Amino acid sequence: MKKKLALLLTVVMVAGLAACGGKKEAADTPAPAEKEEAPAAEEKEEAAEPSGDGEELVFGYIAYNMADIWNEYSSQAFSYAAEQVGAKVVILDAQNDVAQSISCVESLIQQGVDGISIFPISGEQGAQLIALANEANIPITVENIDISEYAEEGSYVSSVGCVYGDIGYAAIEWLANNVENAKVFYCAGAVGGGVYEAYKIGVDKSLEDNADKIEMVGLSNSDDWSTEDGLNLTQNFINSGTEFNCIFANNDQMAQGCYQALQAAGLENDIPIVSTGGSPDAYAFLESGVEAANMTAPVSIQGIQTFMNIYNYVANGEEPAEKFSSLPVAGDDLSAWIDWADFEGAWDYVNK
Repeated sequence: MKKKLALLLTVVMVAGLAACGGKKEAADTPAPAEKEEAPAAEEKEEAAEPSGDGEELVFGYIAYNMADIWNEYSSQAFSYAAEQVGAKVVILDAQNDVAQSISCVESLIQQGVDGISIFPISGEQGAQLIALANEANIPITVENIDISEYAEEGSYVSSVGCVYGDIGYAAIEWLANNVENAKVFYCAGAVGGGVYEAYKIGVDKSLEDNADKIEMVGLSNSDDWSTEDGLNLTQNFINSGTEFNCIFANNDQMAQGCYQALQAAGLENDIPIVSTGGSPDAYAFLESGVEAANMTAPVSIQGIQTFMNIYNYVANGEEPAEKFSSLPVAGDDLSAWIDWADFEGAWDYVNK
């Protein structure tokens, strides 16, 4: 069994702070048991003034749920990019509630913002918010999903995000090539949001293409992509008695829980874990052996690219080169790592 470190920088462009009517609570999902907190965004206590001649541009950002650390880092990257060009950002939190998201977009319309970015709860909800922005003649852009399946391409500026199927494919392929006679337990994300479903398409295709080297012997779905879920699901699978020799964890937080379960069973040195994400903790996970490989998805790049798409459209009349964009795969070099919190590195990457 080979257990080498590997990074697959599948960069993304996908994924705030104050809720539409209140302050954000500390982000704790999905996150490691002892996670590094995302930097706090500046709270917007007053409505931003709409821009006019000679005034700075104002952009609205609607998070799907700021309790999700992935979404929080993305919003922070969006705000960082706005600071670099002297624009203002109003960040509102839909709190994973469709009615709340509608209230958020209506608030931004009333404030007269110059553009809106949304991190959709679902494709259908994203299309609903796009329609509201269109009625108000406010440009809108989308992150974390290819929205083209749900909205006409002419109705939004762009969408950016992970091609989750490609990442799932790469994770299974890595295990097939690095674990002899691989028998994988898939510790999977939550059903229903579209992310796990997209991963599963790539996972199934990779299992088919690498059928002579790997088989999936078990799959369990999380409720909230958390460390606790990773721990419990892996413990339950170990207790089932099914033979397995590797794990695909659907994010770094779940991977940490998987590792804790392996430790409790004395299996941590025998069963490699490959994960997706690339969170601030993941670099240390790779160095310490908690993870054997990581298919990274720097959400910092996602947030910055999303901002630049809407900003260039509003300020310069520039259409993005691609309606949907996802960054290509890079190499297995830790020096190429761009952390979720490395906004400067993400800015340089996007604007190189």
